Amino acid sequence: MDTLIISVSGVRGIVGESFHPNLLARFGTAFGTFIKAGKVVLGRDSRPSGEMAWHALLSGLIATGCEVVDLGICPTPTILLRAKDLSAGGSITITASHNPIEWNGIEFAASCGSLLTPEQSAELINIYENYKDKLMPHDKLGSVKQDDTAVERHISKILNLPYIDVELIKNRRLKVVIDCCNGAGSVISPKLLRELGCEVIELGCQPDGKFPRHPEPVPEHLSQLCEIVRAQNADIGFAHDGDADRLAIVSDKAEAISNEYTLVLASDFILSKRKGPVVATSSTSMMMDYIAQKHGVPLYRTKVGVGNVVQKMQKVNAVIGGEGTGGVIFPEIHYTTDGMTALAVIIQQLAESKATISELVSEIPQYSIIKKKIEIPTQEIADALTHKAAQYYANENINLTDGVKIIRKDSWVNIRKSGTEPVIRVFSEAKTTEEAERLCDSTMEMIKSWMRA
Repeated sequence: MDTLIISVSGVRGIVGESFHPNLLARFGTAFGTFIKAGKVVLGRDSRPSGEMAWHALLSGLIATGCEVVDLGICPTPTILLRAKDLSAGGSITITASHNPIEWNGIEFAASCGSLLTPEQSAELINIYENYKDKLMPHDKLGSVKQDDTAVERHISKILNLPYIDVELIKNRRLKVVIDCCNGAGSVISPKLLRELGCEVIELGCQPDGKFPRHPEPVPEHLSQLCEIVRAQNADIGFAHDGDADRLAIVSDKAEAISNEYTLVLASDFILSKRKGPVVATSSTSMMMDYIAQKHGVPLYRTKVGVGNVVQKMQKVNAVIGGEGTGGVIFPEIHYTTDGMTALAVIIQQLAESKATISELVSEIPQYSIIKKKIEIPTQEIADALTHKAAQYYANENINLTDGVKIIRKDSWVNIRKSGTEPVIRVFSEAKTTEEAERLCDSTMEMIKSWMRA
């Protein structure tokens, strides 16, 4: 299986196999050349392999004359926000986000912390693949300096949002369990919750990268968080992925709810304060259609990928956007998915409504979404299978915005190649879990039969 994935989202691979110092140093020089030896903000999640990656990338950046501002272990949104505040020429985050511990990756942003566009990503990859690096002589090499202010600055921006009322939240006296999976969120989310006046119970909040669970914060990985919410009679539980750009929720009933609800609930709250367009991906739940209709605003859908959502948000001046993975984008902070701001917004929503999280969820029309994946040997095979699906379903109502989405009454199924793992993802949604499962499983069986043919 080809474990090196290079996409618009960045680069990911398995440490010691496809993800190694030579690759990283070359991408360091390519990125330094791409931004023309400007200021680069560099940070990483807590994976033990991060230090190796940091040294390799740093050598490439210094070799091309970059001024590197090192933030150490930091969430991805914090790194991008600091790059914006410093008007940096670009930033690099060393993370594999929700991938297992054996993986690591690098995510690139261009000027002022803006995610790379597909065109910019293609330019960077062209420099990398064709060795178009511009290395500096001994007297023009770059430098590195440390910056330990990024976390406090991020928290300050969140607390100063016009719709965050710290005193109101303090008066609600919420008990919150936070599960950071020993990832980058450990350095910020417990502190943010305490500054919001919550009683905080920490789970996996040592940023040592020794993940106590799978870092993807989906319901099946959150059993321990559910147990602690129940044992502590907590009002809510939160969970991050490795780099804390995502947020998952466990209800007051100690039930891990679908990650789709993070964007749904946050959008409902933001639209109650400010009307405007909303952007979500093609594979995000139909609950977003309900939220948009409830507030009388347009909903736009894009391909999966934060960069795609951001581009559309900027084009239509959206007030909120995101993905069904638990990633929410708040333009007032920065154009990137931000698990910490999402956390604060959900807490504010609880304080204002005086409702429980399970009561807020019960007010939204119920759909069930199933997300599964099939491992594939190469990205080329994934492309071929997706093309075959488009032909197979040609006579149905299909949307080709992202892979192949087959749309039926009150249900849909989406087949698409992943940009972050060597898999094909199959998502389905319907009114009941049984129907969504049936749709997803039958589609997966068909794809597997094509692979065997």
